[in-house]
Amino acid sequence: MRLAEDIAEVSVENAVRASVSYDQLRTGHDGLYWLETRPDADGIATVTGWRAGNGKQDVSPEGFNVSSSVHAYGGGAFAVAEGTLWCVGGDGLYRSRRHGGELELVIHGSFGDLTIGDGELLAVRESAQGDELIAVSLTGAPQMRTLVASRGFLGAPRPGPGWLAWTAWSERDMPWDACEVWVASYSPRGSVEGPARIAGGPKESAVEPRWGPDGVLYFVSDRSGWWNLYRWNGHQGEPVAPMAGECAAEPWELGYASYGFLGDGRIIVAVQEGPRHRLVVVEPDGTVRPVDLPYTSIKPYLAVQGTTVALIGSSPTAAPQVALIDLAEADPHVEVLARPEHAALDGARVSTPTELCVRVASGREVLTLVYPPTGSAADWRAPVIVRAHPGPTASCLLRLDWQAQFFTSRGFAVVDVDYLGSTGYGRVFRESLYGRWGLDDVDDCAAVAVHLLATGRAVRGQVFIRGASAGGYTALHAVAQDGPFAAATAVSAIVDPDRWAETVPRFQRAHAMRLRGGAGPVRAAAVRRSVLLIHGTADEVAMVEDVHDLAEELTSLGAAPEVLLLPDVGHYVATSRQASAALEAELAHYRSVMADESNDQRGLHSGQR
Repeated sequence: MRLAEDIAEVSVENAVRASVSYDQLRTGHDGLYWLETRPDADGIATVTGWRAGNGKQDVSPEGFNVSSSVHAYGGGAFAVAEGTLWCVGGDGLYRSRRHGGELELVIHGSFGDLTIGDGELLAVRESAQGDELIAVSLTGAPQMRTLVASRGFLGAPRPGPGWLAWTAWSERDMPWDACEVWVASYSPRGSVEGPARIAGGPKESAVEPRWGPDGVLYFVSDRSGWWNLYRWNGHQGEPVAPMAGECAAEPWELGYASYGFLGDGRIIVAVQEGPRHRLVVVEPDGTVRPVDLPYTSIKPYLAVQGTTVALIGSSPTAAPQVALIDLAEADPHVEVLARPEHAALDGARVSTPTELCVRVASGREVLTLVYPPTGSAADWRAPVIVRAHPGPTASCLLRLDWQAQFFTSRGFAVVDVDYLGSTGYGRVFRESLYGRWGLDDVDDCAAVAVHLLATGRAVRGQVFIRGASAGGYTALHAVAQDGPFAAATAVSAIVDPDRWAETVPRFQRAHAMRLRGGAGPVRAAAVRRSVLLIHGTADEVAMVEDVHDLAEELTSLGAAPEVLLLPDVGHYVATSRQASAALEAELAHYRSVMADESNDQRGLHSGQR
């Protein structure tokens, strides 16, 4: 396996340093704010602010991790009001009256979806008894009161003129399965009265309520089979811009903003179609116009001021970045406000993915993103790493992934698979993996690998599968049967769906219950290929004990796996302080298998002589 001489390998340090994550972008009275997670700073999430003329600066204190554990995956972990930062940390809700100043613990508990109302901070508070929508006074000694309580789940407290809107779903559902939008009369420092459900139900996911400048409530619903934008006319929801695309992201976190209102009466919407995102403008008459942007992936955090929209976008040649888009002109101007500082990678040659559709046994087509080896010719042939995305209610993304480039710069091809159950293809496709987990997802990944072998792209004996979280479960089952894979890497993997359903945080318990019933637990006796297990010891989503038990069983059977346990690392290894160790272990794992294969081949030829 040789690389072209002018292709420099992406070092593990650079791959990690360039994998900065931007999230939870929102407007403040004096500029923009977002969360910035830097792997080379121990994976701590920092609130960063930007003001015109002043650039960006950190707002939360150095070393403080702004992170919410509400509903396990958090979201809406900060808000800024009149120069005061409100944020969520390890012990509860904090307040700081000046940027970078010391944080004061205001209330203990698990909070998220922080929203500024009229003189109040609204938020979701989770406990073992259920959820509450709470209000906290912005001035004076913080006084908390409960507005709405539920044994299930609540989200998106959004104040309007004399009203409050929010979302609710039961303990038996995930918000992408069945979620409701509620409204009630409400006044600041008053109570919530006359709550009424206006959208959502057992077969409908209604999310992201937001009051328009005209005082009308908007929301996104998948009642048509796609998450589309609706407005409430006082009697029913009216479609605003019907389309065969997803106008909301799968709500793993609170605080998403997939659409917003421009000052000239138009609505801006981020739309997902397969692995691609695009930005569209909805005119007052309902006409939908695409916005020509250099981004193919847009996070669900749009922040609007007047006729400009701030977003977090990326493409196959641009790492995720915070950008300001001026939509006043027909040809939008793009100003980049923040991007990873990776001077060592500037100008580096990258592998640009292409979309490939592969037909599987059932006649369905599976869409993949294929990253060829960096600098390879059109007729490339290489070792292949098939990646099963986490979720499984998620999707692969068409964006620059420096950790993929780490492998492509070393002669590997990387292939991301939108297997059955992925988002971006409508509700039916999204639900189709329920009860089939570990079966259809594995078949789809295997079909892609077989196709690459049949077309001469992949090298037999050098096709690998890797996955994180739910994707780790897929990867393990893929090597627990005969198939094209020579080895698997499972990061933060789920091992036993039944045990997982008992230990997973309550938010995801319904997900575990609906997914299971397919392939069942990963059984050590069935594993037929080399396995690398990477897991954080502080993972609260997929317990490390299950991985430890699997490793012990494999060892007792003489198939000792490679195991990398990462002390004090949670579920997200890729943005942790140990991301570089995980990358190096994965590369060494594949190279070890390839070396063994090469030795076996030499031994076979020697024996034939």
